[in-house]
Amino acid sequence: MESIRIAIAGVGNCANSLIQGIHYYQKGGPEEAIGLMHWSIGDYRPEDIKVVAAFDIDARKVGRDLNEAVFAPPNCTKVFCDDLPLSGVPVRMGRILDGISEHMRDYDDKYTFVPADVPEPDLEGVVSILKESGAEILLNYMPVGSDKATRFYAECALEAEIGFINNMPCFIASNPEWAARFEKRGVPIIGDDVKSQLGATISHRVLTDLFRKRGVRLDRTYQLNTGGNTDFLNMLNRDRLVSKRESKTEAVQSVAGHRLSGEDIHIGPSDYIPWLKDNKVCFLRMEGRIFGDVSISLEMRLSVEDSPNSAGVAIDAIRCMKLALDRGQGGVLEGPSAYFCKHPLRQYTDDEAYRMTEQFIKGA
Repeated sequence: MESIRIAIAGVGNCANSLIQGIHYYQKGGPEEAIGLMHWSIGDYRPEDIKVVAAFDIDARKVGRDLNEAVFAPPNCTKVFCDDLPLSGVPVRMGRILDGISEHMRDYDDKYTFVPADVPEPDLEGVVSILKESGAEILLNYMPVGSDKATRFYAECALEAEIGFINNMPCFIASNPEWAARFEKRGVPIIGDDVKSQLGATISHRVLTDLFRKRGVRLDRTYQLNTGGNTDFLNMLNRDRLVSKRESKTEAVQSVAGHRLSGEDIHIGPSDYIPWLKDNKVCFLRMEGRIFGDVSISLEMRLSVEDSPNSAGVAIDAIRCMKLALDRGQGGVLEGPSAYFCKHPLRQYTDDEAYRMTEQFIKGA
C-alpha cells in the first residue's frame, strides 16, 4: 500500500506515543500486535503512516528532527520504542495564539512550555508547508482551551484541502457551521476530542449504558481525574475547561437512561500532580437504585498511561481518514467520529458507533 502522509500540530506526549507506535508495530505480525483495535484498516497497517510535517512552539523542539524532538521536555510519557531512526522531518515553528495558559509560565521549564524565539508563521506559511510536504491529513494536538489555535489549524486544513482529525475539545466537527464548510470543500474531518482506548470516558459510558440496560436508575455520578503532564498543568486554569467539561459530560449524558441535573453529575479534571507524569488516575463513582428502589453504588479507580491510550485510537482514526480520501468522501465521518471521539456531531451508543465504523471500513 502507499504511505499515509500526515502532519502534526503539537509535538507533545500524544504525538510522541503515536510516532513510537508507528515504529513499534513494524515488528511482527497481527499475532504480536497487542493493543491495536485493528491490525489493518482497508489494508493500511500502522507502518504505512508517515509523518511528513510537524509544528510546535517549544524552543527544545523547534528546528530539531521530529524523532528526537518527541523525547524533549516537557514530554514525559512512557518510552516503549526508543530506537527511532531520524525522520528527516524538522519541527517547524507553529502559531502560539492561545496555546499557552499564562499560569504555566510560573512553573519550572521541565514542566511547561518554553516558546521558541522564532517568527510565527501565518496561515499561508503553514498551508505552504503542508502542500510542499505532500501531507494528506493534519492532526490537531493543541492544549485544552486553545480555541483560537485549533480554529487556525482547521482553517489551514481547509485551505490545503487535506483531512483534519481534531483530537482536542474545541468544537469543529461537532459545530454545524464548521461541518458544513468541510462538507462544501469536500474535505473529510473526524472529531472532536479523542476518546481514549480504555480511559475514563469510555469506561464511564459503558457503565452508564449498563445501568440503563439493566434497569438501574442512575441518580448521581462523578469522575475526577489527576495527572502530571502538561495537559493537567494547563487545565489548572479553569477558564480553559469549558469545552472539555462539556465534551466529557455530554459523552456520559448521551448514553444515560435520563439526563441528570447539573447538580448530580460532575465530570472533569481534578488536579495536577507532577510526579504522576503521563500517568492518569481516574476516580469514578456512580449512585443509583435497583429493584424495590434499593440503593446501589459503584466505585472504580483506573490508572493508565494517558498518551498511549490516546494514540491507540488516533492510529485507527488516521487510517479511516485515509479510506475517506481514497473514496473522495468529504465532510464529517460520522461513524469514526462517534466511535473515536467524545463530542461528535451526533452522539450514538458505543455499540452503534462501533457498527457504523466497521461498516465504514468495509465501504458499506
